[in-house]
Amino acid sequence: MTAPDTHHLKISLTTSDPPQGPLQYRSISAHTGHEVLRMSSTPIPTSTFVTESAVIPTQLSHVWHLIKLQDFSSWWSKLQGAEFIKGASPETDVVKWTFKDGTVLDVKQEEHSAIDHYITYSVIVASPALSYSSVISTIRCYPITSGTDEGQTFVTWTANFSSDADAGVIEDARFKRKEALADLAATITGK
Repeated sequence: MTAPDTHHLKISLTTSDPPQGPLQYRSISAHTGHEVLRMSSTPIPTSTFVTESAVIPTQLSHVWHLIKLQDFSSWWSKLQGAEFIKGASPETDVVKWTFKDGTVLDVKQEEHSAIDHYITYSVIVASPALSYSSVISTIRCYPITSGTDEGQTFVTWTANFSSDADAGVIEDARFKRKEALADLAATITGK
């Protein structure tokens, strides 16, 4: 009987074409002889949905009039400017957002409801290019009608990213929404 070759590795790969997700492989440990499942380093799986919210200390009508794509630069400190792109589409509003860091996004209003107080928009052009395929965002305002915050406004800002958005993109979106909602509250209160 011969001793097992402790330096021999048996490797089998599991992939898809094109590769989707981490590359998995099984190997036999040269040290223990046991099979081990290993994975290559890839992005961390994460939810692609973000929701941030805030109570804005004023009535709904004062908040709602600021929730227009072309007016975001009046309260969002990261935006240098916002302007309509004329002739982009006869049926929809497209606004160019220019951020102070040089990023430029063309955002298209997908939905608007003055009755339910929300807008939904998507990013249709980005410079520099985004690292993910798409994102749809919604800002919704609710009047607070009872309790200690009665007469104020509850605002939610959601984003639904395509499945190729990584954890860094999601956390960045979460942070930017929190910061923007704080900017909105500061604009309203004058602080």
